[in-house]
Formats: sequence, C-alpha cells, structure tokens
Amino acid sequence: MSNFARAPLAAVLGPTNTGKTHLAVERMMGHASGMIGFPLRLLAREVYDRVVAAKGSESVALITGEEKILPDKARWLLCTAESMPRDRDTAFVAIDEAQLAADPERGHVFTDRLLQMRGREETMILGSDSLRPMLSALTPDADIISRPRFSTLSYSGPKKLSRLPPRSAIVAFSAEEVYAVAEMLRRLRGGAAVVMGALSPRTRNAQVAMFQAGEVDYLVATDAIGMGLNMDVHHVAFASLRKFDGRRRRRLHIHEMAQIAGRAGRHQRDGTFGTLGLEGEDHARFTDEEVERIEAHEFPWLRQLYWREGDPRFDTLETLIADLEAKPQEDVLRAAPEAVDLAVLKTLADEGWVRERATGPAMVERLWATCGLPDFRKTGADGHARLVGRLFRHLSEGDGHIPAPVFAQEVGALENLAGDVETLAGRLAAIRIWAYVAHRADWLADPAKGAARTQAIEQRLSDALHDSLTQRFVDRRTTVLMRDIGAKGEEALPVQVDADGVVTVDDEPIGTISGFRFTVDAGTNHADTKRLLAAAERRLGGEWAERTAALVADGDEAFALVTEAGAPVSISWRGDAIAQLVAGKTLLEPAIVLDKNLAALTEDQRTRIAARLQGWLARTLRRILGPLRKIDTTLGAAGTAPAIRALLAPLVEAGGILPRKTALGPLGALDKEQRHRIGRLGLTIGALDIFHPKLLKPEAIRWRLALAAASADTPMPETPPPGATLLPEPKGQTLAAWRAAGFRGFAGQMLRIDMAERVARAAHDARDGKKPFAPDPALATSLGLSDAALARLMQALGFQPAMPADADGAPQWVWRGRRAPKARNRKPAPGNAFAKLAELDLGRS
Repeated sequence: MSNFARAPLAAVLGPTNTGKTHLAVERMMGHASGMIGFPLRLLAREVYDRVVAAKGSESVALITGEEKILPDKARWLLCTAESMPRDRDTAFVAIDEAQLAADPERGHVFTDRLLQMRGREETMILGSDSLRPMLSALTPDADIISRPRFSTLSYSGPKKLSRLPPRSAIVAFSAEEVYAVAEMLRRLRGGAAVVMGALSPRTRNAQVAMFQAGEVDYLVATDAIGMGLNMDVHHVAFASLRKFDGRRRRRLHIHEMAQIAGRAGRHQRDGTFGTLGLEGEDHARFTDEEVERIEAHEFPWLRQLYWREGDPRFDTLETLIADLEAKPQEDVLRAAPEAVDLAVLKTLADEGWVRERATGPAMVERLWATCGLPDFRKTGADGHARLVGRLFRHLSEGDGHIPAPVFAQEVGALENLAGDVETLAGRLAAIRIWAYVAHRADWLADPAKGAARTQAIEQRLSDALHDSLTQRFVDRRTTVLMRDIGAKGEEALPVQVDADGVVTVDDEPIGTISGFRFTVDAGTNHADTKRLLAAAERRLGGEWAERTAALVADGDEAFALVTEAGAPVSISWRGDAIAQLVAGKTLLEPAIVLDKNLAALTEDQRTRIAARLQGWLARTLRRILGPLRKIDTTLGAAGTAPAIRALLAPLVEAGGILPRKTALGPLGALDKEQRHRIGRLGLTIGALDIFHPKLLKPEAIRWRLALAAASADTPMPETPPPGATLLPEPKGQTLAAWRAAGFRGFAGQMLRIDMAERVARAAHDARDGKKPFAPDPALATSLGLSDAALARLMQALGFQPAMPADADGAPQWVWRGRRAPKARNRKPAPGNAFAKLAELDLGRS
C-alpha cells in the first residue's frame, strides 16, 4: 500500500448518531471509485441499496460471505470487512466501526483492514472516539476528526415492559430472550418487529419496514442494532446488562452500552435509554458513573487492538499455523484469541488424510480457505470442523469441486418452508453456509447456478421467516388500536357494527356481536386490549338500544327454549342465548335471569326485555303445557275440594305424572262428583300411573324436564328421543329424568306409561276371570318388549305366572285380583277391591 502513502487518511470519530456512515458514503460517491467495509452484512446491504438508487445497479457491487453482486463495470463496492477484496484498486476506501478491532472474535480482521486497506485518493476510518490513541500510534499521518452527536441522549431509568413508550427498541442478548420479550409485547402492546444479526437482509428489512412504517411501535433486537442500522428509535431499553461473549457471561463494557444506547434519537431528535424494569438487582442497573459517561459520550481509551497475520505463508501446515499464531511486533497490538477458523484448521491438521492431501502451498491455501467457512449454525469448532472436513475432502480430490449431486442434496433438504420460527431460522443459517460455498469461484463446477439456487431458497426462507415472526409476535389490529387510543383517547374512537355484527374500531375489527353477546376476536384478551374492548362497549349504546327495540317488537317465533344436555336451561332470541330459567315460586312459574352479557344495557332496557320474555314464556307454557296449567288452575281455585287438592298437588309438583301407588289414599277419598270433576281435566288414572296423555308428547316432555331442572337449579338432563315408546334403560341421572318424562323400567327396558296402560287393557280384555290365559303376543311384539320385560310388566299389573304353559308353549298368567284396572266393557263384581278402584279410571284414552 506504499503507493498510496501520500493519499489523505482521515479518521472520523465520535459517538453513535453522528452521521459518520452517511458522511463516508457521500464521500465515496464523490470519487470515481470506492469501497467501504462494514461490520454487518445487513448494514452493507442497506448502504448498497442506497448507492444503487443514486448510481445505478451496473455501477455498484455488494460483496459479503453469502452474497456477491459484482457487475463487470462496478465502481463502488459495499462489503463486509471480511470480504473486502485486498487486490482491488479504488480511489476511496473506508472502514466502518473500526473500534471493533478490539473485539476478541473479529478484532484481527478490522485491525488488518485498518493497517492494510488504503484508497488511492482518500481513506476514512470510522469509529468510536475511544479508538483515538490506537490510531495515533498505528497511523500517525491520519487526520483525526471528531464528530459530535447531533442529539441529546439521556437516561430515563427502568421501565416495565407495559410502560415502555412507543418507538422503543428493547435489546436482548440471546435469541431465546428476544423471542420471550417479543411474545410479551404481542400480548401487551400488539407486537414487535424482531431484528437479529442471524437474520437474512431480506427478513431483517421486512421486519424493520414494519417498525419504520408504524405497523408496530416496538422493536426487539440483539446488539446488532448498535452497528449503524438506521431506524427511527426514540428509546432504547436494555433487557439485560450481561451477555455471553463466546467464552463467558459478563457485564457489558461501557463502550458497548453506549453503542447500543446511542441508537435512540435520530439526527437532531433527542433519545433516551434505560433498563427493562431491572431495578431489583444491582448488577442489572446502570451505575451512576456509567450513566454519566454514556450521556457525556466519555469512554476509556482503547489500549490494545487484536491482530493476526493477514498474509500467512502456505508452504506447509506447520508454517501456516505458526504464522497465524505469531505475536505482533507493535506494543499496541495483541495476539487475537484462537478464532473458529484457526481452531478448525488445527483440528483437521491432526487428521492423517488431511495431512496427506495438504502437502503443497496450493492445497494448504485451499484448506485454509475452506476453514474460513463461517459457522452460521453456531455448532462450535468441533461440530463445524466435521462439515469443513467433508467439504475439503471433495475440494482436494477429483476435479477439485464439490460434486453437484452432493450440493443439490444438501441445498434441497433446506428447501422446506414449513416449521416454526426456530426451525426456519435454523434452515436459514444452514442455507447461508451453502450460499457462501456457492460464492467461492472454484468450489463448484457451476458456481453461478449454485449461487442462484441458494439465493432463491434464502429469499423464500427469509419471506417465510418474516411471515412466521409476524404471525408469532405481531397482532396488527391491537397495534393500530393502541396507537389510536393514545392519539384520540378512548371516547373518540369510532365504533361501528356492520350487518353481520362485526364490531370495528377505527376500521379495525376487534370482535363480533351476536344477540347481546360481544365476542372478542381470538388473541385480543390481554391487559391493554381490555381497555379497547371497554372503550368499544361504552360506544355501543346506540347498538344496544336498537337491539332492545328489535327484541321487544319481535314475534314469539323468534324466541326458543334452549335445552342442551348438561347446560343450564336458557332462552334464546334468534339463536343467541339471552336469559336463563331458574327456580321460581312454583314449577310452572320459573324465574327469568337475564344473561350477564346484557349488563351493558340500561336498567330500562333490561326491564323491557325481561317483560317481553315473561310474556313469551307464559304464552308458550299455555300452548305446550296447557293440560298441566289447567290442573294447576283447578288446584288453586277457591271451590276445589280438599280431596281433589290432595290428588292434584303432588301431580302438579311432579310435572303431570304420578305413580298410582303414591296416590291410593287421595283416590279412595274422592266421591262421585269429585271423580267427574277430575275426569273433565282429561286425566288418565291407569293401573300404574296417573297422567295426562298430552303431556307425553315430545315437546311437552322437553318443557317438563326443563322446568324441573330450572326448579332444582340443575343442568338440563338428556331427553328421550322424540316419539320413542320403548328405550334401553339408562343409568344415573338420565334414568331419573326419563322416569319423570313418563317412562317405566322393566328388565332393562323403559316403556312409555301410556303404552304400559295399553298392555294392561289388552291383558284384562283377554282374561276370563281368574282362569289362566296367554296374552296376545302381537302387542308386546309391536312394542318391542322382550319376554323378560313383558313378564315384569305383567307382574306389576297384578298378574302372576300360571303353570303349565298353553299348548303352543306360551306363558300363561293368572289374575291376582289387585292393582289392575277394569277391563273394557266388563262390569266389576260387587265387593271386588279392584272394581272399586276401577271406577276411578275416568280418563282412559
């Protein structure tokens, strides 16, 4: 570089947000050619796009490990520091963030570029002011220019995540911590953009674009944002003040804190920094000295930079390793710690087959180039050495290329866009390795084809990762609404309800109204979103008034009794539950309790709805349970005799069905006139049960069971299938419910009680006194009764088996003279106890 010794060398030093990078780019474009080395591929890509916009794509190159855009006529080159071509003659050269020469992992690269790279007409070194003594010692001819920060940076203390101001960046130091903070922000504030050094430029740009466009108000990032990425950040919050630097977990150095905090503020807009509610632990707080130094941009001078031989000899493996481990001669330089590439080289050098192949300078140089493959997957030296060894085996045999099938198989395995954020990020890291391979000019037979393939896959993975990050960490609706609340206030938010019941606030859907139920969309039930919902509910007064008026004016057909098994008995309006039935004064007078979703209505609105439901309920009960209401009316009439009340009271309480054996006393106490009055009620006083036939219809059964459940404050039981006359006998609560519905159990089967009376009448019609007889089997067959169930029924009716069976082998029965009703058209004999009871069989159907 001695040919350029007289070219101006300037060092532009100062804190973050001084416009150093912008100055260098402008200076470069003022020359006929130029090159800038950046610390991050992301930053190189960002500046490349800016220069392309000014100079055209044919004149601008981008050179990074995984991406190379190098037009034949390229005059301006934007590179990562590691990828700067050392043999390129350009009028201008700049090294950005040169203070990274003090970084243990990458410092030797920046030191080498600082010492070796020079522009033909001008060279600029950009970095922190802490680099000043090092530059004075190593480049005494440099003109050191201090650039003041354009805006003020001040400490604002710790803040809880829920209290962070908009346009905040939260900085964490691991992917796990970044994801955890982003997830919390999605719940609290609608989401955040995510920026990490491991992201591809395409994913990073898409995430930053969301933040810059205001789609999200928060950014969660690693310390990569401290390296010159231009974003409109007002506040920087440190999620931690400790990081793992590859060797140990340590507290951030003061210059690292300042580099990150300095991203707050833009040009002349002031910024603030603080911690993420970390005031509870001393090691998690900024010290007073740290705050003072960051605010004043006063940091300790760098006393040493890391160095490693940039032009090692390739005579033998031993010579190469010795040169890479050589000590620097200058006092201000320090030998770099063993980097991954050197660790991999030393691991492979112990392999016999590697030593057999790396015998000449060309092959030693090829091995060293292979060891330079970046460990994007962060597998460590041992794991990475296995991949490098596989590649070197291919590169050191045959035509010296990685076989096309091997490359295609490795790359094809990564062409999968399914999976979560972590899976996609892992594939993206892997494809970056193969993109690096494809951009080595002599590693593939057709490197251009390989580069195009890896670039296409990286772009698709990048888009998929962006979508996955956005889906996982961003709730766009809540973000927009929270911003509008801050700008307009809750009371000013425009709330609308469309014809389908979709509720929108400022054109953002937040839920749906069905009836009087406001259902929140999934993913919005976190703390700050509750404020939105409360604001929306307060603005829905007009909608509630309209719906109340519509309900009151609606016809009875719009209402229904909801009797879902296992759920409370409720009333719906046009399919939406609005009230529940609970215990009232009597079985036929249940109370109506409005659904809690109607709490937002005014007291007058709720009163009008309750009155409307009471009217519907009364009319429906008269229509469906008219016989039972008539019985209840008779029970309550002033002229009803006590004997009649004694029979009707338990009948009404039981829902219109009463086992006869429980009413023998009241039945025997009735006189003739009273029996006639009961007959006019339409009751059937059967051999086994007292009931009204109309109360056995399916809808009447459903309502009777619903009223019983409401009266007992229990869930609705399972109802018998509509129209069924014979059912398998269930267990538990269903058995009791079906008995109340009007079914009797016989040997595992349940027969509806009116069908049991049919069997009773048929049996008495078939018998001749107390002579043995065989009932007509046709009736039992038509009903589906099993032999065992029929036998149990006959015994319950007052018959007993007679021996032997008839000539056809059918069982015969003998009347025992009790409990059964009079056979049709048969006069009872005087003095017969059954005959006296049969006189009460007044309402047989």
